[in-house]
Amino acid sequence: MKKRLLSVAAASFFGMVLNAQQIKFEEYDLPNGLHVILHQDNSAPVVTTGVMYHVGAKDEVKGRTGFAHFFEHLLFEGTPNIKRGEWFKIVSSNGGQNNANTTNDRTYYYETFPSNNEQLGLWMEAERMRHAVINQVGVDTQREVVKEEKRLRMDNQPYGNLFPTIQKNLFTNHPYNWPTIGSMEDLNSAKLEEFQAFYKKYYVPNNATLVVAGDIKPEQTKKWIQEYYGGIQKGTLYPKDFPKDAPITQEKEVTATDPNIQLPAYIFAYRTPANKEKDAYVLDMLSSYLSNGKSSVLYKKLVDQDKKALAVQAFNQGLEDYSIFAFFAIPMGQTTKQTLQADIDAEIKKLQTGLISEEDYQKLQNQYENQFVNANSSIQGIAASLATNHVLMGNTNLINKEIDIYRSITRQDLQNAAKKYLNSNQRVIINYVPEKK
Repeated sequence: MKKRLLSVAAASFFGMVLNAQQIKFEEYDLPNGLHVILHQDNSAPVVTTGVMYHVGAKDEVKGRTGFAHFFEHLLFEGTPNIKRGEWFKIVSSNGGQNNANTTNDRTYYYETFPSNNEQLGLWMEAERMRHAVINQVGVDTQREVVKEEKRLRMDNQPYGNLFPTIQKNLFTNHPYNWPTIGSMEDLNSAKLEEFQAFYKKYYVPNNATLVVAGDIKPEQTKKWIQEYYGGIQKGTLYPKDFPKDAPITQEKEVTATDPNIQLPAYIFAYRTPANKEKDAYVLDMLSSYLSNGKSSVLYKKLVDQDKKALAVQAFNQGLEDYSIFAFFAIPMGQTTKQTLQADIDAEIKKLQTGLISEEDYQKLQNQYENQFVNANSSIQGIAASLATNHVLMGNTNLINKEIDIYRSITRQDLQNAAKKYLNSNQRVIINYVPEKK
């Protein structure tokens, strides 16, 4: 009875927190197609201005990969009104911080300032959109920066090229085939005119979403937005008509080498539905059940109890057109790949043939309630979520409603997804092994 009372109290607490956490926002379009999202929160004197462009690595072409990520660096080079090397100085000297990041599907830039500098953030992002300076000096400089980033994060990092290896083998036709950072050969051979054309093609207002979140006065913010962005010319939008990949119907096994590792890793990767589909949420929950935390199924069995693996993980990488569900395991001692594969397959079989326990199901629901409560605990986080939900999910209000999707997932849904997507004939096995000296 005591346990039941505690769970009721916890549910009541979560209900109060979630009701209090409703994120209010306003959204509208400028005549040039720029989508604007405003979120007012006057509890702290800060404002985040973010712009998400619907361009990522998948918008590149073979032979010219890495452009979207390159622009993450290149567009800090300056504008006619912001001298080269001054961008970060302006931000820091005005009490702000800024950054940018790129994925396969989009690129996001943002500044966070004290609210008395809101106008400055809006002006800087408009400068970037209106007339960024793209010249040979900037291209040559940022090319070296990107090369060094690739060396540090991937080429000289143990297991650094593991995810690109998954992409390469899971996608044949679709441009998810290459990593976001692209190929150094492609970037080295790209001409200045190609970078300028890429900017003109994708960095246009009707391919962008502007979000302003924090201590704002909406009517004043709207005036500044009209002043700085209203006169930027609309661009031509190109259809995102990417080649499709045929379903995987036969198990494939490949081997890749890494000079920076001493222990092999084994990956069992599946191509799964795009992140808008409910099954993508179900698979996300399945990955948490299997390997989120030390009490999860795979960690408890393979790492804690049987000491067969140094590390094991099931992860779900949601993407706009497809998603990736994969198992990753590093063996302990003399454990063979066959042993790890058999144990992982046994857990998949359990999911396919029976329902997880009610206790484990409730634990999962509690985990996602907690994640939802914590996800938007900062103005920067709220701004990024609002932009992402509009650009990639087509529904800005998912910031408030996404938890309802997870709540609607049943134990039967988890079993059905395992039966539909996690079969051995639907996967690619990657033996990621040390390079022989």
